[in-house]
Amino acid sequence: MGAYENVHERLKALGLYTIENTIDNYLSNVKDKSTMEILDHLLSEEVKSKRSREYEAKLRYSGFPFRKTIEEFDFTFQPSIDRSVINDLLTMRFVHEKENVVFLGPPGVGKTHLAIGIGMKAIENDIQVYFVSAIKLIENLKKAYNNRSFDYKIRTYSRFPLMIVDELGYLPLNKEESNLFFQFISSRYEKRSTIFTSNKSFSEWGEILGDEVMASAVLDRILHHCTVINVRGESYRLKERKKNMLASERIGEKK
Repeated sequence: MGAYENVHERLKALGLYTIENTIDNYLSNVKDKSTMEILDHLLSEEVKSKRSREYEAKLRYSGFPFRKTIEEFDFTFQPSIDRSVINDLLTMRFVHEKENVVFLGPPGVGKTHLAIGIGMKAIENDIQVYFVSAIKLIENLKKAYNNRSFDYKIRTYSRFPLMIVDELGYLPLNKEESNLFFQFISSRYEKRSTIFTSNKSFSEWGEILGDEVMASAVLDRILHHCTVINVRGESYRLKERKKNMLASERIGEKK
């Protein structure tokens, strides 16, 4: 086997697939480059490709129901949000300091979009993120408890530096579910960061958890180190619906 074949085989063996796939074309077109400059370019492309693959894998594993970045969020439509607060969250300081974030507001105002946007930025910063709806979280905790694997499930969730618990409050919890949720909150308290979204004000969390004392204990742990963002404004879904209705009316007028 000649040097050409050896190089390609060794690049494959080392997992340097981007270089292996591009080296022939690059070397045939490169001009006036030193050996070190050629190596620098090839290795740079390999690193970029590896990071892109890792980022994509982490996004798939995160459980995001959709992908929307902070840059895609229309802050002009929700002027109640202090952009400087969001910018501070994007530095990931809150994750490093084991703090929480709570987005409160009615349905459709962009709470989940903001949470996922911050989550995607966290993944860009090599922070593991896991997204789960509040309903699914409770289902998973109940299943683990019934299978006598609750401690294992809690340890699994504790691995994630950042979790997003979405739509807390859409369904009330019974006493058993509230207790499991409390244990989940306690397991992450001052150890990991969690972003919550909820359509209920804190004064209504007693109804969500079925017990004012339990709600107080949960909120005490969540809010001890926490940024609370109230999103007030019109629903994006209503905005789109109105836009579509206006478009339909214009078409009808033309006819």
